Amino acid sequence: MTEILVSANQALTRIALVEDGVLRELMIEQAQARSRVGDIYLGKVSRVMPGIDAAFVDLGTERAGFIHASDISAIDSEGLEVRQEGLPIGDLVREGQYLLVQIVKDEISGKGARLSNHLTLPGRHLVLLPRSTHVGVSQKIVNEAERERLQQLLEESLSCSDWQGQDVGFIVRTAAAGAELGDFEEDLGHLYRLWMKLTQRLQRPASVRCIYSEEPIVVRATRDLINPSVSKIRVDDEDVFSQLCAFFEDTIPHAVALTQLVSADEGLFSASAGPKGSIDQQIAAALRKTVDLPSGGNVVIEQTESMVTIDVNTGSYLGSRDQAATILTTNIEAAVAVAQQLRLRNLGGLIVIDFIDMAQTSHQEEVRQALLNELSQDPARTAVGRFSEFGLVEMTRKRSRESLQRLLQTECEHCQGAGVISSSEFASC
Repeated sequence: MTEILVSANQALTRIALVEDGVLRELMIEQAQARSRVGDIYLGKVSRVMPGIDAAFVDLGTERAGFIHASDISAIDSEGLEVRQEGLPIGDLVREGQYLLVQIVKDEISGKGARLSNHLTLPGRHLVLLPRSTHVGVSQKIVNEAERERLQQLLEESLSCSDWQGQDVGFIVRTAAAGAELGDFEEDLGHLYRLWMKLTQRLQRPASVRCIYSEEPIVVRATRDLINPSVSKIRVDDEDVFSQLCAFFEDTIPHAVALTQLVSADEGLFSASAGPKGSIDQQIAAALRKTVDLPSGGNVVIEQTESMVTIDVNTGSYLGSRDQAATILTTNIEAAVAVAQQLRLRNLGGLIVIDFIDMAQTSHQEEVRQALLNELSQDPARTAVGRFSEFGLVEMTRKRSRESLQRLLQTECEHCQGAGVISSSEFASC
């Protein structure tokens, strides 16, 4: 059984995707730190940095946003993107220029928000690309017959919508698998009305301001997490419950019947238990460095400023056959656990996995395939390299918000985050 749990209070809003009692994904927003991913601003270029081929853009916020040359396209007279790959930042923007940008990554670790001028507006099943004419289907949908069906469905929907004859693009989202014509028609109508409002706002005199704010996290998260397998959405806050029901009535009518308001007296996350304990206990486990594997091995996950390092150990697992089989079993279990933990902990950037050494190339390929299979369930974009000569696998995972650790934990004032302090012998010197 798959369900979505929504728990809100004055300090935090937490949204969890739970499959058969196991926490798969967690989204958290602090009351004083709303995520701005997806928000669109009319910003002003405050500084051009040729040395790093990027620019800083004033958004009217405390810290300027950052945009790389690769995230900038020229806009032609029809309002469409004209890709100019390879051009230096100085040929794309100038200081004092107004630029319509979208936040693609929140401020993380003291760095300003990452920006792009390739705009996207998500609906339930479709993503609008107002400055492109590309029409396609998410690469996460791998079934070719379903891809063709959705492509035809989108083209049919566009032919009888307000978008007919307009130069815009659309991407069919992964969540659209199994969608019907009426689903696309509803999305197209909603996105058309939204874009018309935004274009009206852009007619005003140029000034640094927010043009569009994404939906609140409870709406955004449930919109992105809900899928045909979700059988229940439980909410412990009356205001949030009303907000979700109002959104569902307009966009996902069948979800209204799935949404339940529950008592918060005992704590929704602590009362919801599964094979790995309550949701609160599973969150606590996701903050630890060590993850135990079913057979007795373990995985050690460490997040640093430059990368995430992951070490796989056999631990207490001795196996019942030869050493190669023992190592293969542990590494396959670790591959599955790593993919799940990256999603749950929201770890991203460069990730280096040190699997236990395997002599056989076929075993390496089995482990890598297990990793790829589990990563296919992750909505974040990932890229996985092959085993190096030292038995390491390098991969990347895109994330748009802070990791679970940095959201829920603060740096120790005694060790400044190092995890160790001076020994008594050294301190006495």
